[in-house]
Amino acid sequence: MRTSPRAHARVALAAGAGLTLALLVPGAAGAATGTPNVPTDLYNAYQPCATDPNAPLVVAGRGSGVTVEGIPRHTSPSAYYLTEQFRYWPVADPTQIATVERTWSTPGYEATADLPGLVDGSTYAWQARTVDPSNGAASDWTASCYVLADDTFPSQPPTVVSPNYPEDRSSQGGAPIHLELGSNGVSDIVGFQYSWNGVFSVSGADIGEHGIPHYNDPFDGPRSAVRADTLGGTASVDLMPPSPSWIQDLYVRSVDRAMNPSPTYHYRFRINVDAPKITKLSNAPYGKPATFKFTPDAGVQAASPVVSYTITRFGSDDPVVLPAEPSGVATTTLSLAPGETMTVSSLSANGWTSQRNWWRDETDTTTTVTSAQFPANTSSPAAPGSFHFAPKTETSQIASYTYAFGWSDAPTTVPAGKKGELDVTWTPPYSGWYYLVVHATTKDGVQLADTYYWFGVN
Repeated sequence: MRTSPRAHARVALAAGAGLTLALLVPGAAGAATGTPNVPTDLYNAYQPCATDPNAPLVVAGRGSGVTVEGIPRHTSPSAYYLTEQFRYWPVADPTQIATVERTWSTPGYEATADLPGLVDGSTYAWQARTVDPSNGAASDWTASCYVLADDTFPSQPPTVVSPNYPEDRSSQGGAPIHLELGSNGVSDIVGFQYSWNGVFSVSGADIGEHGIPHYNDPFDGPRSAVRADTLGGTASVDLMPPSPSWIQDLYVRSVDRAMNPSPTYHYRFRINVDAPKITKLSNAPYGKPATFKFTPDAGVQAASPVVSYTITRFGSDDPVVLPAEPSGVATTTLSLAPGETMTVSSLSANGWTSQRNWWRDETDTTTTVTSAQFPANTSSPAAPGSFHFAPKTETSQIASYTYAFGWSDAPTTVPAGKKGELDVTWTPPYSGWYYLVVHATTKDGVQLADTYYWFGVN
């Protein structure tokens, strides 16, 4: 069992709260007057006690046993510490009574103890009473609560079937995965838990005022479990994959009345490529806004209309959400630098998120370098020479070139000619191998890709 991080801290069970057959424990300062009252707010395993012997609360009794609790009470406001005793016995043999107690209990607040030694498959009754350790006075015992110890785990994993996303097959995406879950012959299954990462939620409680637990039923709240239609029965559920991956892994296990889990069933299926189509409608110059059209996958659109697209640009942590038209199509104007990448996914009205499509401006923005005196990858005689720089495309947009001969040479920037080209004269200072690195810059200040030109001088 767990308690919520929001829960008030519960005082740890004292070392003296172990198993004992003593009914009275003197010694703690208590009330000089007044009488102890019968405990109230009885809980076991953080759930309200069951008072019907024919319908006991089914709990796991292994380990330290079942946690029981109740609020000790006293008629005197000067009673600072009380002892709460718990006695329990197997219903099949009421003579086998054992008693545990919690000393130094605070009046008006839940006091806890553990009932150890419960036998798997046996039903037990338990009661509580308040004892005043200052004078040995004791209240009446409460009415009995009943628990059935169940330490046997389900022997079989559940059966898992999906008609629209069959196991180990590829299917069209766009609709929730419909799952049919079965108990696989295990008679005491109450429900099923599922997870996309193999980590399952566990039952527990939030602790409220006066230490009263508020049990968190795993079948209530956020969907991570579904109750079976009958004990040992079946259930169905519709789920959305949490991520738009091609391969989807779902983990399912069944649980019995004591929340003992079965072996886990690993259900794997695949989703066909369902990313939207990206079309560039305008051939804008370098760095200028261009119009893009996003078209939904036909199968996704048929399952549920696409309502928006999420656009993520490489290096940006702020995706842009673009509403779609009723047809599922959307258009937008974007300014992407040469070589910049963006991804686009669609969101449908039913919550389905498609896989991502990638788009990259593959325009070659390197510079064409030619030299009659110093051909590329060739060693030539030492003499003055020239290099001609020209862009691959969009010559009218080139404003300048920046170049350097080798890593130790300071970069030089020279304006481009009217046609976006440039001739550079150069005299080699020594013989050896050189590399020329050059890039163009557009009139809008966009730096284009570097070009490396290797050559040798005799």
